[in-house]
Amino acid sequence: MIKLNLPFWLAGPQLARLQAAAQAWWQQVEGWCQWPLHQADAQTCHSTLLDLLAWQRDITRYRDEPDNLYRLRVKHAFINAADAGSSAGLKRILQRLGVGYVEIEERLPDRDWDVVLLKLSDSQLSDSPELLRVIAQQYGRTCRRYDFVTHTRVGLLVAALDFNDDQQTLVARL
Repeated sequence: MIKLNLPFWLAGPQLARLQAAAQAWWQQVEGWCQWPLHQADAQTCHSTLLDLLAWQRDITRYRDEPDNLYRLRVKHAFINAADAGSSAGLKRILQRLGVGYVEIEERLPDRDWDVVLLKLSDSQLSDSPELLRVIAQQYGRTCRRYDFVTHTRVGLLVAALDFNDDQQTLVARL
């Protein structure tokens, strides 16, 4: 907000009260003018207007979806729609929505040509299985089937030891 300065020839206690009242009034008017701008932002708008923005951007809230994830999906709806249909775009969509890094493999020789493998960590799949289903349905390529493959890192220790074993065969006869 702009700090109001009144002419100096009106100095005195009345000027200070007038300046404080004018400052409060224009701050309130500024809030009224900025209210519609704040409602167009999916991160800060009222939940009723968020549902209207989601409808406008073709986003449907799935069951038990957290509010912050729903707001994030509505906020990035346009750029996600532009990125849809390519492997690099799908990776960017998943990173934007907080899933993280995902490896995508297509047209594998031992699988059907329309199967796309999404390689995720075990925690990524368990944290947001419904989100991954919705993303694959809404932003995935048409005529493709998506399989989720998890990879989990397991620590393995191998020790190299020297093992000298002697063998004897003893035969006893009566």
